Amino acid sequence: MSGMGTQTIERPDIDTGETTDDDTPKFFHYVKKDKIVESAVMGNHVVALCGEVFPVTRSAKPGSPVCPKCKKIYEKLKKG
Repeated sequence: MSGMGTQTIERPDIDTGETTDDDTPKFFHYVKKDKIVESAVMGNHVVALCGEVFPVTRSAKPGSPVCPKCKKIYEKLKKG
């Protein structure tokens, strides 16, 4: 019965520090302008046009992919 309690379990080292750098969202969502500022300042979550809820962490760069649902709703709002 020797060695039973001393068995070591190999654990792979997972470095989570690196993934945050390009933790870019798949899509950027349309959010009301006043809510964006509020979220950036207060850390509140915002609700996008499509209903997605998230904190504003970065602003979209030109050419960033936009959420298709948000885009559709935004186009309707612009026309109406």
